[in-house]
Amino acid sequence: MTIKNDITRSVTSVYKILSILVFLFTAALICPTAYAQNGETRPVARLITSAHYSSPRRAKSGPDLSVPATALLPSVEDANAPERRAFDKTNQVRMQNGLSPLVWDADLCRMARANSENMARLGYFSHVSPGGSRLRDRARAVGILRYSVLGENIAYNQGYDDPGSFAVERWMVSPGHRANILSVEFQASAIGAFVAADGSVYLTQVFLTR
Repeated sequence: MTIKNDITRSVTSVYKILSILVFLFTAALICPTAYAQNGETRPVARLITSAHYSSPRRAKSGPDLSVPATALLPSVEDANAPERRAFDKTNQVRMQNGLSPLVWDADLCRMARANSENMARLGYFSHVSPGGSRLRDRARAVGILRYSVLGENIAYNQGYDDPGSFAVERWMVSPGHRANILSVEFQASAIGAFVAADGSVYLTQVFLTR
């Protein structure tokens, strides 16, 4: 009876170990180079809300670019590939859900590009810059002084052929990000993307109703 029990316990232990290894291997295949919003230090995306702001990382040396001195007003035709793909994907998702497409806003693009570049150059990922600039501050800096509602999604990913579409896909599985994308309150939007030296892509998506 003792030998039989020992064998049973041994088989059970081996089965548990194999189950853990299979789980870890599967998880590694599912998430190759990006992180979900699960407490990791480099999440795929974060959402700004009136109740919560993420704390900024310690900044690397360099100027704070969140308030650009001069910048062009890029039309949707001037959008780079990740920006255009994210914008088109967002409107595609909205129309699939019976919502009107968002209108491209050049001021928002300028604002979003500066924020993405700021995160990449200063080495942080947050809705608050190391200098303390928040979404409302960045809007004010580009001349957006009056609006009824304003929102922002940010994303970081690396190693994907279509980083713009990938960002939207990840936003859509997060309740807060999905709420921004499918909000009936927003009328305009734009994406600002910046590719860092290591190939990582930072994206900022801003929503607005004036």
